[in-house]
Amino acid sequence: MAGSAPLVSIVTPAYNGAEFLSECIESVLRQTYENWEYVLVNNCSTDNTLAIAESYAGKDTRIRVHNNAQFRQAVENQNHALRLMSAASTYCKVVHADDVLFPRCLEEMVAVAEAYPTVGIVGAYRLSGTTVDLDGLALHEVCVSGREICRRSLLEGFHVFGSPTSLLIRADLIRERERFYDESHLWADTEVCYDLLRSSDFGFVHQVLTYSRRHARALSATSKRADSYTIAEFHLLSRFGREFLTPEEYEHRLNFLLDHYYKFVVRSALRRREPAFWRVQREGLQAVGLQLRTSRVLKAAAAMAVGQLARPFKSLAALMRVQQRA
Repeated sequence: MAGSAPLVSIVTPAYNGAEFLSECIESVLRQTYENWEYVLVNNCSTDNTLAIAESYAGKDTRIRVHNNAQFRQAVENQNHALRLMSAASTYCKVVHADDVLFPRCLEEMVAVAEAYPTVGIVGAYRLSGTTVDLDGLALHEVCVSGREICRRSLLEGFHVFGSPTSLLIRADLIRERERFYDESHLWADTEVCYDLLRSSDFGFVHQVLTYSRRHARALSATSKRADSYTIAEFHLLSRFGREFLTPEEYEHRLNFLLDHYYKFVVRSALRRREPAFWRVQREGLQAVGLQLRTSRVLKAAAAMAVGQLARPFKSLAALMRVQQRA
């Protein structure tokens, strides 16, 4: 199989990933698909990450270790890792150091990509913590127009991309970009999917092929603590909405997101969120040409007050806090 099968470059950028790295590497070694190379990038870790990576590289010639001379921020290091993949690889598979591939992951994803040459990205169901997600495609939808996937994602909040671990990407699509991910924000992995699917199709395997661990140090946990997912939706709609949606659909989706966002703002004020949270919201909105508007906050607060009339003073105090931070 290895002699005729296309080469897959697997890359794992790791910073202080010793706790889960062995499990991650073992999941690659258990793949039923055998024609792969594995590049482990140690980002100046202070734990045993480098020693673990080197111990596996010493046992399997398909594994090689790159040790960064200087520390790189998370997204920057992911771009750096992608530049280290082989020039001979046909596909690339990022695997985060705390994630796991199930044994048939590469085999099933490569099969779809090989069957449909127009496919640029292949996804699959994911076990995220204890929940299976990235569902929503009908069983017969194995190769779907990239532009249609983007349209459905923007219009319906239809999430099938997941994290980089969830996807297989044609290597040439990575090579043609100087920086694969935008290093200015944490939702660059979703943004690049929209960008690539402008001119390629989306493949999907209707099986659970990856496991994403949920823990306090994960990038997803960092985004959740800052609630940057809400801002990401505005960013993606702002950048791609007018290309994939009709003007009427765009306005409808924007107003839908705004209604939900302002309720989220009022709830956040009631929770007395820290200054860093409000900074993320303010800067994120400014980046997409929006700002907190008192009239929308009042409307959201009024809608949420229904059934909570016994707490009017608390709602008023929350509104005042939002105005002070806007």
